[in-house]
Amino acid sequence: MAVYAIGDVQGCFDELNELLSLIKFNPDVDKLWFTGDLVNRGPKSLEVLRFVKSLGDAAITVLGNHDLHLLAVANKQSKKRKDDTIDAILADKDRKQLLEWLRHRPLLYKDDSLGFTLIHGGLPPQWSLADAQTFATEVESTLRGDSYVEFFANMYGSKPTRWRKSLSGWDRLRFITNSLTRLRYVDRDGNLALSAKGPLGSQPKTFVPWFQHPDRKTKDDRLVFGHWSTLGFYASANVLGLDSGCLWGGKLTAMRLDEDMLYASPVQLPCKGASKPKIKIKSTG
Repeated sequence: MAVYAIGDVQGCFDELNELLSLIKFNPDVDKLWFTGDLVNRGPKSLEVLRFVKSLGDAAITVLGNHDLHLLAVANKQSKKRKDDTIDAILADKDRKQLLEWLRHRPLLYKDDSLGFTLIHGGLPPQWSLADAQTFATEVESTLRGDSYVEFFANMYGSKPTRWRKSLSGWDRLRFITNSLTRLRYVDRDGNLALSAKGPLGSQPKTFVPWFQHPDRKTKDDRLVFGHWSTLGFYASANVLGLDSGCLWGGKLTAMRLDEDMLYASPVQLPCKGASKPKIKIKSTG
């Protein structure tokens, strides 16, 4: 049995199929972990959603910001954006079942046997991994409960930027959601810096990648994440960044998790890029 983690697909279904051929994926014995953002901006979001759902227990996916945006639009709590490519999902005869399945995906998945935790965005430095699991569950319970439409109405926005145990209500759930699905940089004081989106080195001097903050409580935990296409493939210490920008003409990346990480190498498929502007994706580590 092999376990592969795959970076953000975002509707690039043809490339996903090619990558699965490269790694010789067998759904009867192997497992796939997806870093979130299965959908949007790419040409075949419906096909990706159907395929991953059809894999059942052979696939784990966490929710990304584009997945949540799809759910918000479907529930009339947000408007479609100009570059959204979700019409086929919204018009599909199986829309209800697909969206219900997506709404019940986790924001964080931890596998004790492999020693890896899967997220889409990042973790603020103040959280331990146990904290992150607890807080993710709070949002998941809301998404799976009766107030999920109200959640989508209150999900958008970049405040609060600072974690406090006293946070409550929608502010608390929004902070947790922003951390797990939108985070790239934090400032030196550990506040979320959601406005910074570029590659390493492009950020203001007061910002650092969330995984490089010196006081991060999860330094000893092995984390797999996506969301950051301009970062490219990133492997350093205990973190694996797998969004290498397939959508933008970069690569679609798979990384095997059940092998010794000292000797593991990514499997990467060059992508034509479904959206503009095309960007040059770097691989670091």
